[in-house]
Amino acid sequence: MRKLFGTDGVRGVANTYPMTTEIAMQLGRAIAFLVKKQVPDKEHNPRIVIGKDTRLSGYMIENALASGICSMGVNVLLVGPLPTPGIAFITTSMRADAGVVISASHNPFQDNGIKIFSRQGFKLPDEEEAIIEDLIFSKKMDSLRPVAEEVGKASRIDDARGRYIVFLKNTFPNRFTLDGINIVLDCAHGATYGVAPHVFEELGARVTSIGVKPDGKNINHECGALHPGVMAELVRREGADLGIALDGDGDRLIVADEQGTIVDGDQIMAICAAEMLERQKLAKNTLVATVMSNLGLDLAMQRMGGKLVRTQVGDRYVVEEMRRHAYNFGGEQSGHLIFLKHNTTGDGILGALQLLVAMKKKERPLSELTRIMEPFPQVLKNVRTEKKVAVEQLAGFSKKIAAMEKSLGTTGRILVRPSGTEPVIRVMVEGEDQKLIDAMACELCEFIRKQSGS
Repeated sequence: MRKLFGTDGVRGVANTYPMTTEIAMQLGRAIAFLVKKQVPDKEHNPRIVIGKDTRLSGYMIENALASGICSMGVNVLLVGPLPTPGIAFITTSMRADAGVVISASHNPFQDNGIKIFSRQGFKLPDEEEAIIEDLIFSKKMDSLRPVAEEVGKASRIDDARGRYIVFLKNTFPNRFTLDGINIVLDCAHGATYGVAPHVFEELGARVTSIGVKPDGKNINHECGALHPGVMAELVRREGADLGIALDGDGDRLIVADEQGTIVDGDQIMAICAAEMLERQKLAKNTLVATVMSNLGLDLAMQRMGGKLVRTQVGDRYVVEEMRRHAYNFGGEQSGHLIFLKHNTTGDGILGALQLLVAMKKKERPLSELTRIMEPFPQVLKNVRTEKKVAVEQLAGFSKKIAAMEKSLGTTGRILVRPSGTEPVIRVMVEGEDQKLIDAMACELCEFIRKQSGS
């Protein structure tokens, strides 16, 4: 049973267990302990990059993490507010031994989280997270306290944003520019506010930016990838060619076409996979997605001569599957897009640039490109619970699901799962009949509330 880590690091309400400064310091010590074991004696002084989004609580957690790391004799490189994929990039480009991101991604400002990257820029597997938990709760590190000149020090990397901006621009082919492209950009008052506008403007686009005035408390608030309606409406009003909405830590992307119609991660993946298939650059003609992706994506890939492989929910599981079988493109319906040729994790800005490449090559508006995939009607609902609920153990749950799946036949699916980041049960119903799946989703949510006492 996991004590701290969920599907995407440690997450919770800031200053409440487990997102306390005490736990943050212990996490810092445990990460540093692991890093020191992996670095041969005296090969170099181990270094760990720490970055964050724009949440108010980021300051206290940053200091606690840095203190824990330095107390174990490991040095810290502070980059300040920077998107999660930017921290993965800095970790690898500076040959650091690990990277730590302080962010709760798309969650509201009162939440925060801690995610860890290896020296290769990949999120840690479950096994290494379990080792970190054991180090913390077994108190194995208590006797290991370097003293005097053996403690670590912290320094700041002032040009981290500039380095990441240059990296992103270099992923866009030199033969193209964004001259004449009108973009509405929503940075969700998050970590991309000081990066994304520069990237698109320097490539030639005319950019109308919103969500670029973080105050520590407005991150993700009625804006960004979770609330793309604001961006979409502005696209219609401005007559823009494309709307781009990023989330608080910049690892996911939702867009709007020139008509203001929302385009999710599944549709973006279909467009980019088609472009890669045409160039014979999609490894093994395979796209990797999760169980949440729409059935329409399977059918689109089949029509294009490719195939879709599914994993459990979580972008790191997509990445693990990609690495295991040497695939090079995957993502999630929620907007995580992983182009392993360029970066090691989901990257919203990079994903938008690759979508723009497809648009430039086809010389067609996004509304036309999205026709490559016809989504099945899909309903997503959340049931908030007061405590963790094992839905499969609720009385009558299995029988109810079996009956509903039978009525949907082969052209529908039901997925019920606990969120890995919130006290929420997520319900997804997919099928050909919108009214039927709406009714099923409502019925399932009410059943879960009643049986769980929520």
